[in-house]
Amino acid sequence: MKIIDGGVTAAKGFLASGGAAGIKKNGSDDMAIIYAEVPCVSAGTFTTNRVKAAPVIWDRELVKGGSPIQAVIVNSGVANACTGEEGLRYCRETAAAASKELNIPESAVCVASTGVIGVQIPIDKIRTGIGKIAPSLGKGREDALKAAKAIMTTDTVSKEACVELTFSDGSKAVIGGCCKGSGMIHPNMCTMLCFLTTDAKISKEMLQKALSGVIPDTFNMVSVDGDTSTNDTCLLLASGLADNAPIEADGEDYEVFRAGLLEVCTSLAKQMARDGEGATCLFEVKIMGADTKENAKILARSVVSSTLTKAAIAGHDANWGRILCAMGYSGVDFDPDKVDLFFESAAGKIRIMKDGVGTDYSEETATKILSEDAILATADLKSGDAEAYAWGCDLTHEYVNINADYRS
Repeated sequence: MKIIDGGVTAAKGFLASGGAAGIKKNGSDDMAIIYAEVPCVSAGTFTTNRVKAAPVIWDRELVKGGSPIQAVIVNSGVANACTGEEGLRYCRETAAAASKELNIPESAVCVASTGVIGVQIPIDKIRTGIGKIAPSLGKGREDALKAAKAIMTTDTVSKEACVELTFSDGSKAVIGGCCKGSGMIHPNMCTMLCFLTTDAKISKEMLQKALSGVIPDTFNMVSVDGDTSTNDTCLLLASGLADNAPIEADGEDYEVFRAGLLEVCTSLAKQMARDGEGATCLFEVKIMGADTKENAKILARSVVSSTLTKAAIAGHDANWGRILCAMGYSGVDFDPDKVDLFFESAAGKIRIMKDGVGTDYSEETATKILSEDAILATADLKSGDAEAYAWGCDLTHEYVNINADYRS
């Protein structure tokens, strides 16, 4: 596996573009189209929020039903959530407009939305946007970037990742993708919005197995603010245009594919955490020495989601008691008197707790380490071999500022 520069157009058979449909008040780009030259097998994961946006309902049925997918129409600015039957009708009308413009079946069109909840989609602008953006679809690197930028809301940077795979027979394939997410992020079998493409030949069953298998260790381990969105969607499309032997069962080639997908999703998950609303740093938590993988994951997510811990990280304050406290209320049974805790960044590494008791560490050194833009907190439980990572960010005044007037 090789990490390469690319996004949703890196795999064979995929085109993309983005532009302004007039949905956002500021006139910035707010619509993206991802198009496949051939019908694709698909896999997906979606929000577990009881309140599901219309696009989630639409896409879930298409993916579950096995419809070949050839396009994804994405808008930002309006979520099309809590919009009733009219919202679902607008999904159908969006698919119909894309069908006409791209000459593909309506059942081959997935839709996705992000933005303000409870506002109806401006369907006339959606139709106009499709007609405007479709002719500009391209296979280039800049085309993928246009799409990645067009789906942003409060994101400050676009988010893309790509890998090249080499299978057992020497054949190669690519997995690329983009995502958006900055706030309302606390996924559960989903992410905010993520679109992944591959040219690997792989069955729908194995494609879904791979996606469902990597989500728990990637997007499910991210928390910006503890809120699970109504619109969370992750779609994976496979064109099958690579030269690999079809992946139809477990084996060496499936593991190669799964490892590549894990790398792409991990990269995107960390990019989302780093770009959390108002964030100044990526906050990474590692739990090691746990008795089970599941317990390690619960502990890591508890720490990375702790409001008090996130505030301490924002203040460059080595308030390690908040981390141990968050571990303690996670529900996992562990021995606090065995725990060692470390802070690490580009500025160095320091042990601030040993066997459940604070060490005689230098506050000045700790502050220096915590002042970097990427910080790792490692807790060693010394009770087993299991480990897990979780990703989040610090909590700053700017987060409140952004969300206090999000609609206006």
